[in-house]
Amino acid sequence: MILFLAARPVTAPPVRPAPRRRRARFRPPARLRPPARLRPLAPYRRIFAIPGTRAFTAANLLARLPMGMLSISAVLMIAGSRGSYALAGAVTATGLAATALAGPWTARLIDRYGQSRIAVPATALATLGSLSLLFCVHYGAPDWTLFASYAATATTPNTGGMSRARWAHLFRDDPAARHTANSFEQAADELCFLLGPLLATLLCTTLFPEAGTAVAAALLLTGVLLFAAQHRTEPPVAARATHASARSPLRLPGLPPLLSTFLCTGAIFGSLEVITLAYADTHGIRSAGGALLALQAAGSGAAGLLYGLLRPTAHPGRRFLVCTAAMAALMLLPLLAAATGSPAALAAALLLAGMATAPTMVTGMGLVQSRTPPGRLNEGMTLAVTALLGGIAAGSAGGGWAVDHLAGPGAAYGVPAAAAALALTVTLLTGRRPHRP
Repeated sequence: MILFLAARPVTAPPVRPAPRRRRARFRPPARLRPPARLRPLAPYRRIFAIPGTRAFTAANLLARLPMGMLSISAVLMIAGSRGSYALAGAVTATGLAATALAGPWTARLIDRYGQSRIAVPATALATLGSLSLLFCVHYGAPDWTLFASYAATATTPNTGGMSRARWAHLFRDDPAARHTANSFEQAADELCFLLGPLLATLLCTTLFPEAGTAVAAALLLTGVLLFAAQHRTEPPVAARATHASARSPLRLPGLPPLLSTFLCTGAIFGSLEVITLAYADTHGIRSAGGALLALQAAGSGAAGLLYGLLRPTAHPGRRFLVCTAAMAALMLLPLLAAATGSPAALAAALLLAGMATAPTMVTGMGLVQSRTPPGRLNEGMTLAVTALLGGIAAGSAGGGWAVDHLAGPGAAYGVPAAAAALALTVTLLTGRRPHRP
């Protein structure tokens, strides 16, 4: 046995090559990395990193763009065919009043049955109303058909509110992300109301008077269909028992003061539009009136994006008071600039004045979300939008009266300044009361 073992050749074990090491990527130490506060787009990248957020945001922007197109398209279409701006204004005012009545009911149905189940048929009915208005104007139908057709568009759902409701659901435990998302939504609103009138005017004047209404209806229906198809980001429907037991947002102690502030803010928007157009017409620069208004919207949109980079405060009521105070102070600038008679000074003043409205709207919408029951979130935000629309209507009427009865359009800029001061007064009188979310 020993001889047999000695006769076997001794072989060394096979030598395996050493595993190749992957070259490690250089990663700077933590002390050398730029902090998050130095990366300006980090908050926005974080909210859009959630799967599905980019898809529903793009669809909602498509559906929201017609909000700035429908009214001006109707005015241009009716005035161009019937030769009466009074009739056009009366028709759009009727649609605005119908929206103020039907909007909260549509939002309540969305809260109760879900966005996709209610938004699509409501949008389809509104689209039929726009098409009916188009055909009635084109074929010379009686005037009462114009009022009835445009009133049917009141079922248009609050697309911006539905988008904010999705953000509130996705980041229900992250106040910083909700603040950033609300700031983005406000900037998106400003962008849509900046591009919408320009697109509507271009379509109605270069193609044919009905082109603006037709394109707006098509964009609205397509956008809502694409938005409703994004089911994974849709907030769940609250239980019927919970929804039935929840108090109406109008009965909550903290919401009516906020709605009053939104009413005053809407009066700022409505009066600025009428007075600025009248100022441009008086100074012989009528074609530049839209550009002056675009500067105000651009300032508001830029301020909204920058405001989203700030961290939310533990006392949003105090920040809301600061924002309304800044808005009241900056709204004095157009009044002072108009007194100089320089359109360039007015343009700079409108740009600066717009920078206070978006932070006020963002903070106010955040307070509406915190003071509204989860099962009534769409209804609460739609009430805020309804207050804005009511303020826009009142501001337009007040601004028009001031242009005709005061010493020219320059003095009429006291109307938006007074509306901003009233918003600050309401916030001062009601902002110190504690409100439970």
